Amino acid sequence: MTQAQTSVVRQQIVVEAPRDTAFTTFTERFGDFKPKEHNLLDSPITETVFEPRVGGHIYDRAEDGSECRWARILAYEPPSRVVFSWDIGPTWQLEADPENASEVEIRFVAETPERTRLELEHRHIDRHGPGWQAVADGVGGDGGWPLYLRRYAALLG
Repeated sequence: MTQAQTSVVRQQIVVEAPRDTAFTTFTERFGDFKPKEHNLLDSPITETVFEPRVGGHIYDRAEDGSECRWARILAYEPPSRVVFSWDIGPTWQLEADPENASEVEIRFVAETPERTRLELEHRHIDRHGPGWQAVADGVGGDGGWPLYLRRYAALLG
């Protein structure tokens, strides 16, 4: 018997940083650890912006000035958690219908005053419809959230 593929991807990492620092590094320096090659635009990315408020976006800006708004900030609760939509579908194109988007929750848990555990849950991936498994495989694979978290941890030393 085979196990059904789950529509939730979970990752975690522990960093040697106070919770406030871990949170602000994640939100203010998101573009410093997001791989520039993860690009839906026709021109190379010059920056990735994380707007720190509910209703804000995460978007890429390219050399030619074009922008790709690929996430919406759904919850912003410093320094404990942030939730954003994942508006990228199974064909790695923007998902126009918010009902078909998955969501990513990042929780920042203080293990000690100087150590924080980041818990990432990318859930409701099946909302992307047919082919949603490709999204789960992509974000859960080594070039997805594990890569983001390794690069994030490297920023914190």
